[in-house]
Order: sequence, then structure tokens, then C-alpha cells
Amino acid sequence: MLEDRWVYRNGSFVKWADATVHMMSHSFARGSTIFEVISFYATASGPAVFRLHEHISRLEKSAAYLDMELPGDHDMLCQAVAESVRRNRLPKGVIKMVGYYPQFALDIQPPQKRLDLAIFAMDPSQDLEGLDFSFENGTTAGIARWRKLDPQTIPIEAKAAANYLNGMIARLDVQKRGLEDAILLDSQGFIAEGATESVFLVKDGRLLTPSLGTVLDSITRRSILQVARHLGIETIEGRLRPELLFQADEIFFANTPFKVIPVRRVEEREMPGAPGPMQRCLWDVLQRIAAGTEPAFADWLYPV
Repeated sequence: MLEDRWVYRNGSFVKWADATVHMMSHSFARGSTIFEVISFYATASGPAVFRLHEHISRLEKSAAYLDMELPGDHDMLCQAVAESVRRNRLPKGVIKMVGYYPQFALDIQPPQKRLDLAIFAMDPSQDLEGLDFSFENGTTAGIARWRKLDPQTIPIEAKAAANYLNGMIARLDVQKRGLEDAILLDSQGFIAEGATESVFLVKDGRLLTPSLGTVLDSITRRSILQVARHLGIETIEGRLRPELLFQADEIFFANTPFKVIPVRRVEEREMPGAPGPMQRCLWDVLQRIAAGTEPAFADWLYPV
């Protein structure tokens, strides 16, 4: 249960209930929080964090985009994540790293560059409600009326809390139509991504995904492309027109906790046979990688 979890905060651990900031803090009032969500898995050698170095590197990039300073170097941040998993004695689960300004500030500018840091380690199956996932059931999706944030207005590759209002209202929009998840188009009308997910399409045996530039450089997106190429699957990154959603043989989302999320319906179009064969293939390999049984990808796991 969450009340039993320990939270890393600036070099020490506090109980879950004590991991708080004031409601007038800059990060609460202005959305000036950066974060990473990272998965970790049970392996024969103990818990291992999935692509930890890549996640820490992206957190560092988010800080650089927003002129923030993290309270530690790369190795220290990795060690803090590992210690958070150990302290909570969890074999598998999800980590959320949060860089934030705890100080009161009425002005739009933050009070300083240096962030505070908190790390939460959880097991969604024990700690959270409403995050149940079934690969076989997948999800339904609709094209949101809201467009993806334009990269000329804000650094969209920064994982900043304020950016995610965009995905929130997009998902709310399609849920009003009885669908579960949103697909956002970019400001030019091409497929961008989901509310918090990357989007993939399969057409004629090829794996297609929107190119970087208007979407987050997702670690899971990167992983799926690398696995697909390892398997000899042709991959295409490009500007994808929304018409492809009604022509694709398979469609799926990808995110950190669930990796491959089959889409069984997009708008009024049913996707017969979902999850499709490419989704199953990628899912199976990613499950083996997470379990530490795929030697070619052993360096993706950071032992705790």
C-alpha cells in the first residue's frame, strides 16, 4: 500500500505521507515540474530497471531545455533510483522521478535554477487502482479535436508537467464519445502521438511511426524500433497522414508501464484479430527482455 512506501527526497527517505510541498510552490502553481516514469522488472538476478541510463539522460535533457539544474550527476541519480527500489523491497513496478521547485513564488519565473528531487517506487498491482492492463483486450482510440503542442511554441521533448494538459484534454475529448484513448494530430494535420503514448501502425509487414520533431523521444518508442530492426522488420519514421489509421493492418500505442497496447478499434473502424501478429511478436520479445532472458538486450537492464 502507498502509505507503506518510502520516498527519496533530496538524499534521504521520508514516508509517503510526508512527501509534500506547499500548494503555493512554483511547481504546483505553474506546472514547472519535470519527470520520468521508469519500469523495473523481476529477473532471476533480482529487480532490474529498464533502460535507466536513457531515462536519466532524458531527465537531464528536460532540465537543460528549461534552464533547470538537477541536484546531482548522472551516476548519483541512477544510484538514487536503485536505492529507492531496494528501500521499498519491490521486485517489479514503476518509478516516478520528479524534479520540482518547492519554494513559494507568485511570479511566473522560478525562484532559482536548482531543483529538488523526489523518487517514488510503486507496484501498480498493489498500490494503484484503475491501471489494470490486458494485452489481449487492448484499447479503443479516437482522433482528438485538440492538436499536439507545436514545437515552435514550447520544447515538446521536455517531459514537463505543464505539457501534459494537452494530452489530458485530448483524452477527455474522445472519452466523451465512448472511446478510451486519444490520438493527437500535429499542427500540420499529421499523426503525432497519444495522450501519454507513442503511436505505431503496421502496414504490409512494415512498422510505421511518426518521426521525431513533433513528438516526444520516447524510450519505449526507441526500444520498439530497435527490437523491430533486430528482428528484421522494416521500420519507417515519417509524417503519417491520419487516413492511414483506416488503412493499417494493425495499430498500437506504446508507453513505459505496458510497452505494447493493441488498438482493437479506432473511431468506428474495428480492427479484426487485434492483437495482431506483429504486436504479439514485439510484445513477446519485450517481455523476455524485461525478464532478462534476451542476451542481445542484456545491457538494457540496470541491476538493483
